[in-house]
Amino acid sequence: MAAAKFTVLPSEVLLNGNFAQAQLVVTATKSGEIRIDSADLTHTAKYTSLNVDVVTVDQTGLLLAVANGTAEIQIRVGRSKRIVSVIVADITESPELDFHYSVQPVLSKAGCNMGACHASQHGKGGFVLSVFGYDPSKDFSSIVKDQLQRRVDYIRPENSLFVLKPTAQVPHGGGQRLKVGSVMHDTLVQWVSGGAQGPTKDSAVVVDLVATPSRRVAEIGSTQQLQIRATYSDGTTRDVTALARYDSLDDGLLKVSTAGLVETLGRGQAGVMVRFEGQATTFMVTIPYGADVDLPQWSEDNLVDKFAVDKFRELGIQPSLLCDDSTFIRRAYLDAIGGLPTPAETQQFLDLNGADKRTKLIDQLLGLTGDPAQDVFNDRFAAYWTLKWSDLLRNSSATLGEQGMWSLHNWIRESFRVNRGFDEFVKDLIQARGSLYMNGPANYYQINKNSSDLTEATTQLFMGIRLECAKCHHHPFESYSQADYYGMAAFFSRVGTKNSEEFGLFGRERVVVVNPTGDVQHPRTRETMKPTVLHGDVIEHSLDRRIPLASWLTSTQNPWFAKSVVNRYVRYLMGRGLVEPVDDMRSTNPASNEAMLSALAASFEESGYDLKQLIRVIMTSRTYQLGSEPTEMNVSAGKYYAFYHAKRMPAEALLDAINTATGTATKFKDLPPGTLAIELPDTNYPNYFLKTFGKPLRVSVCECERAPDENLAQALHTLNGDTIAKKISDPLSHLGKLLTAEAPVEEVIAHIFMATLSRMATPDEQALCKQIVAEAPTMKEGCEDVLWALINSKQFVYIQ
Repeated sequence: MAAAKFTVLPSEVLLNGNFAQAQLVVTATKSGEIRIDSADLTHTAKYTSLNVDVVTVDQTGLLLAVANGTAEIQIRVGRSKRIVSVIVADITESPELDFHYSVQPVLSKAGCNMGACHASQHGKGGFVLSVFGYDPSKDFSSIVKDQLQRRVDYIRPENSLFVLKPTAQVPHGGGQRLKVGSVMHDTLVQWVSGGAQGPTKDSAVVVDLVATPSRRVAEIGSTQQLQIRATYSDGTTRDVTALARYDSLDDGLLKVSTAGLVETLGRGQAGVMVRFEGQATTFMVTIPYGADVDLPQWSEDNLVDKFAVDKFRELGIQPSLLCDDSTFIRRAYLDAIGGLPTPAETQQFLDLNGADKRTKLIDQLLGLTGDPAQDVFNDRFAAYWTLKWSDLLRNSSATLGEQGMWSLHNWIRESFRVNRGFDEFVKDLIQARGSLYMNGPANYYQINKNSSDLTEATTQLFMGIRLECAKCHHHPFESYSQADYYGMAAFFSRVGTKNSEEFGLFGRERVVVVNPTGDVQHPRTRETMKPTVLHGDVIEHSLDRRIPLASWLTSTQNPWFAKSVVNRYVRYLMGRGLVEPVDDMRSTNPASNEAMLSALAASFEESGYDLKQLIRVIMTSRTYQLGSEPTEMNVSAGKYYAFYHAKRMPAEALLDAINTATGTATKFKDLPPGTLAIELPDTNYPNYFLKTFGKPLRVSVCECERAPDENLAQALHTLNGDTIAKKISDPLSHLGKLLTAEAPVEEVIAHIFMATLSRMATPDEQALCKQIVAEAPTMKEGCEDVLWALINSKQFVYIQ
């Protein structure tokens, strides 16, 4: 076999203390240089310890300290070999192991402190641990002191119930979690033998976690052994590869063993989440679809296109072709203003020539032409995006009463009508005070009535972070602690409400006020928490703590604000977010195109947080204007925007679309005739169609409350319900008027297609529809059947 070029990391190893371990990573090199597309040889190399009395090595490259001294590890690949020097220090005959440093990681690795096991509300078998080990003192007490100390045996440590259970030497509901004689088993035995020392306030905690390598380009079927290193608060570092927990972020693309061996299964880009003692990191793998692709029609003038092209080239993806003009106008209208174009508007657009006609249409829909005669959709735009944010802010008369609901609704709608900077929009909400009836944003504090609700809503809505887990324990997938949670909650601890002088005597209106005192305590340490921005500094204010919070929240110093807004709008317009779910942004849930997300966020900041400009950048991109039909080669590349993601219209837009297509209207209680469904200010308008198609109750800040999935009730209502049937058969509908005027069947069919799908019927469709009409008892029934069929089609219900 020819001599192989390879590199071993680390080239020198220091093992400190009993049971210390370290993982070697062996990588094939090209010209002696490690590259991200280099092959992993860790599990094919041969390892030999040249001094087994000091250190041992198994055939996966995992070292174990045995005794103080020096040694060498020989690594062979083919006829080539490398030597790694090893120093072992601080091993003692009877060590007193630190609970936090040595025992807690074993419990986490074995899964003992998971929510489904002993960290459940009541534990298992009377044994209760804190979730993910967030409370070491409590865990120590449960092990050593509870149940009359029955879980530890100081005379025969190996017979401790705490050791016998996970090794299945006695019956254990969780099965065997550790092997007798393993490093983790021996660690627990030695801890008991050394007196079962408890955690101290001086115990160092993990502050950082690094994976080596951090990313790879690989082929299907290749492997990569990870090496994980933790940094502690006292500055020391430690190899924790054998103790870390590993989870694939895409089981269809990657699988990972408990030892950190990653195997690629499919094509695309995915990651492995690595967790250890409250810290998390991600290893990313790219598995290209093919070779380099030629994209001559793509320009890099648009930010979305620039970074989409980079991703296409990185992954070897050939995107779908552009959609046609009929598809585009329908898509643009529904995405920008939540309504269908009329047949006349569609025909006018189709008749236009010029390469920039799509851009001009987008500017017209967004009210950016500067010509009042063309900027006629501003009210529709404001209504549609008010609906979106009213859902998220949970504006509802059930919570706010009629006056409060209208106050907040009108403020949101006016903000979108005048295209207010989104940073100012958010600042007004966060800093709001005064009358709920006179000051719309003040209702934010009636919807979220305590500091916990405000913390969770604010971080999820405007930072895309789900912080609620950190209320009770350390966040399972991110480095957010209870201190982070209650530091944010402290900003809201002095906000309250009281009866207003004008109407409060009647038990109605409330006023948001800032109290001079009020603090939040850490529930475990009882420490009074100072207002501290997430992963940042303490920010005090003598009058109102929310003022500096609002400034930081909407500034470039906050790394999440712009990205979270951009991510939502990418999803609204392109069918899926760069990060999914859109309100779960974290380091262990990476974006499908991080460069695009960062560039769009920077552009959004530079524009003064102008939402219309953000929408324009996205909609004018070639990426947005791609067809929704994937090719055989890119069908699995949807998250990289190789094609447009078709999405179902929201309930309100769908009802309005049916009204537009049929030329009818829906009457809503206590609202003027002609009110659109997207203009409804509240959830309290009884309408079976809207309820069936998923209009949310506005009880959650999660985007998921508006379920996009189809269900049986929807199918039954569209097929057999009276909503569509009555509108189709209405003699004053568009179809009814055409039939009254005795229009030719060809004209009627053409109108039906333009009114529903914004396009002309194909010759085959025209022939089929004429046949349906001819075979019907009357022309009226035949034409109604055609219209009914199109309204029930996916081409109508979905934004293609």
